Amino acid sequence: MKRLPVTARTLVASSAALLTVTAGAATAQAVPEPHAPDGFVALSTVDPTIIEEIRYFTRHNFVGERVDGYQQPVCILTRPAAEALSRAQTRLRAQGYGLKVYDCYRPQRAVDHFVRWAKDVDDTRMKAEFYPNLDKSRLFPDGYIAERSGHSRGSTVDLTVVKLPATPDEPWVPSRPLQPCFAPQAERFPDNSLDMGTGYDCFDTLSHTLDPRIQGEQRANRLLLKNTLEDLGFVNYADEWWHYTFKPEPYPDTYFDFPVSKASLTPAR
Repeated sequence: MKRLPVTARTLVASSAALLTVTAGAATAQAVPEPHAPDGFVALSTVDPTIIEEIRYFTRHNFVGERVDGYQQPVCILTRPAAEALSRAQTRLRAQGYGLKVYDCYRPQRAVDHFVRWAKDVDDTRMKAEFYPNLDKSRLFPDGYIAERSGHSRGSTVDLTVVKLPATPDEPWVPSRPLQPCFAPQAERFPDNSLDMGTGYDCFDTLSHTLDPRIQGEQRANRLLLKNTLEDLGFVNYADEWWHYTFKPEPYPDTYFDFPVSKASLTPAR
């Protein structure tokens, strides 16, 4: 067999290599995303009156960028948790209040993103708002960041209470100076919720649900949320006034990684 000239052989080899890389890339892109198992729902399909402000879909969070796995700003939960939230909403609406959720199901890839961020002690772009008094090296020892989150099991939700009719959320402006999350309500980021004494995701002991320094109207607001949810099967994480888990959990030992997207609730074809 006649050998090709060197130039021709080089072109053939390069083309073959390119085809191999392209085929490999196509194969990698073809790997489907995992889907939610039966029993997960979009909260809006159960109760569209609950406000959703999914912070990790935005840059306004302690990381300072959209978090991995948040493809849409939707709240996804196990059906029992979503239905229990709807019952809580009914009770609160009768008193002139309503719920607003900040985070619901959280994929494992998002938790991994938090872990990578926490290990990068030089990235403190959001420190002035979310952890003004905390050295970033303390995030793991003090329990603010962990390699697993109950949110990934689908029955944990971060939320607050708003006065109805709710005023529109004010958009976060990246160029605006950051204010401490425990500053007086009029000074910290304008949130349309009741005054809970700190903002959401405030890495400070003042965020402990029953911290004795939180009194008066702020304490009453925390107790309104706590008592309403606990009557309906939710359990509060004592270090975070906004964090509740519905019990019993349908998936108590499984940490899911499907994206936060309505498409995750559509059965794979």
